[in-house]
Amino acid sequence: MKLRKIDCIMHFTEDVEASQKFYTDILGLKLLWKDEKYKMTGLGLAETGAEIVLHQEPDIPQNEIHYLVDDVEKFCKEFKSCGGKIYTEPFDIRCGKCAVISDNEGSGISILDLTKMK
Repeated sequence: MKLRKIDCIMHFTEDVEASQKFYTDILGLKLLWKDEKYKMTGLGLAETGAEIVLHQEPDIPQNEIHYLVDDVEKFCKEFKSCGGKIYTEPFDIRCGKCAVISDNEGSGISILDLTKMK
């Protein structure tokens, strides 16, 4: 059970298209993917491999940094067995699963996996 890397930074926006234009044209990020169904766009940070994900979904947990793990469900089971608290149980996302766990002081930590991308 370990956090592998920062996978993405979620950024809520009222207008995904306008924000995409700003981040690509002004800040130089590269468009990696678009999901019309969920109104999300992934933009690449060239030197890190991490993404900024622009979205319009207010129900997405507002933990803005998401850490990549190998398997969210397995991670959560191991985390619980160590006495850890799960704020949001694993749920489906476009690339795999996501969950929100608690650190020792009660701060939320979002984790995700890429199990649907394999």
